[in-house]
Amino acid sequence: MTLHSRTDPELWGAALAGDEQAFGELFARHGRAIYNYCFRRTADWAAAEDLASVVFLETWRRRGHVRMDEGSLLPWLYGVATNVLRNHQRSLRRYGAALARIPEPVPAEEDADLVAARLDDQCRMREVLDRIGHLSRRDQELLSLCVWEELTYAEAAAALGIPVGTVRSRLSRIRAKLKEPPLTLGHKGVNGTFREELS
Repeated sequence: MTLHSRTDPELWGAALAGDEQAFGELFARHGRAIYNYCFRRTADWAAAEDLASVVFLETWRRRGHVRMDEGSLLPWLYGVATNVLRNHQRSLRRYGAALARIPEPVPAEEDADLVAARLDDQCRMREVLDRIGHLSRRDQELLSLCVWEELTYAEAAAALGIPVGTVRSRLSRIRAKLKEPPLTLGHKGVNGTFREELS
């Protein structure tokens, strides 16, 4: 059996037994999804990269508590990411709105077109976040997981630690709150990560 053919529970068991490659494969398998989720919640590529790393570090730190009810580590990772993002947002509020508005310096060696595309992505994602800003934090988290990350109701329930029926009823209420026309960006982003349609 090759490393790539192993399931998440098999890889996780191997990682717990000391197989560093197994944990690396789990990161390779799910890292992009967590990175994209963090970007969609922050509208900041650099922050998303840092936060995604924290998610995997936290998962390993709390390895004795990890559950894979759906046979995949991904719902657990989304749950950890949601908590990491909450902590990140609390930290940002402490630094104040003025500090949060200071643009990040652009490294000179980066391609100008890529930098422009990344800034455009961040601007568009901020517009999306502003548009759904009237929703509660919990509703925004659920919307992100089910619409952008395309988790099933069961996976979203596992990630957020709530019953599947609650996911269904809350999503129905969220969709009712989002008025026509649907919010679309019509843009894939520099990493091909956007699938923005909220209706």
